[in-house]
Amino acid sequence: MARQRYRPPHDFGLGGVPIGNEFQFATDEQAEATLAAAWDAGVRYFDVSPWYGLGLAERRFGRFLARKPRGEFVISSKVGKLLRASRDHKAKKYFPFTTSPNTPHFDYTADGVLRSIEDSLQRLGLDRLDIVFVHDLSPDNKHLPDDWEAMWPVAERGAFPALTRLREEGVIDGWGMGVNCPEPILRCLEAADSDVHLLASQYSLIDHFNAVESVFPKAREKGVSFVVGSALNAGFLGGQPRYNYGEENMLIPEDKRERLARLRTIAARHGVDLVAAALQFSLAPDVACALVVGTASPDHVLADHAALRAKIPAAFWDALRSENILHPDAAAPA
Repeated sequence: MARQRYRPPHDFGLGGVPIGNEFQFATDEQAEATLAAAWDAGVRYFDVSPWYGLGLAERRFGRFLARKPRGEFVISSKVGKLLRASRDHKAKKYFPFTTSPNTPHFDYTADGVLRSIEDSLQRLGLDRLDIVFVHDLSPDNKHLPDDWEAMWPVAERGAFPALTRLREEGVIDGWGMGVNCPEPILRCLEAADSDVHLLASQYSLIDHFNAVESVFPKAREKGVSFVVGSALNAGFLGGQPRYNYGEENMLIPEDKRERLARLRTIAARHGVDLVAAALQFSLAPDVACALVVGTASPDHVLADHAALRAKIPAAFWDALRSENILHPDAAAPA
């Protein structure tokens, strides 16, 4: 009989990218207020990473969550980067707004995974992680010390079996890839026994055709699910002047701008809040187990949480499909 793969029990989560000062400076007080607003609204899934602010996000999330009953929430973090503090650290090279003293070092070995989890728990002040994602072993990652395919065997021999062993021992509940491109997920599905993967930039109203045609069918075949972290494309669908992540995310391709303009026109015609439509769309597939949104604003997290319950007429989805904005096989919210 096939193994029952882990799926997080909560379908809405708060992500740590902005609280790690990815896009702009946020104070500790802002972070605390955002986490408190999310908690009071009923949010019980939280996603962080050593990478987000080079330890800053984990410290901020941990300061808040360590005061909450551990059995009431789920938290995921990442492995693949170890942080080392020093006087001559390179933190500002990666995150200009961070206050971290750390420099990241890539490590996808078994020992690196164990060290990374231990370090994350120290920063978080928690006794365990529920989900672990292998982070950024992907062709789009320009910070890797070597080509991602050259580094892949290290993860296949090290990180993957180590995480599987930790799951079997009950240390974690599930693991998968956390990447911006589909290739590493598809390769992992063939190479290892994973549970749940983070789609960081691969499923949204702007960009979902490849996921529908290639990634989701393979996931169904393997029985895995996805946490979708790309519903708004790093705020692009909500009006931010950036598309996804990276040093050049302010240089938005013209086809993405045109697609957004068409989406806005159709949304206005049907009286639909485009952010609500984007969030609900990301949760509609049968293989989507959770949605994660990132913000350092209490108002934004409350608005996004409420948007999942906004009424959206079926005619809106029909219009998107008729204009080939929605893939013919893409799931639309009921």
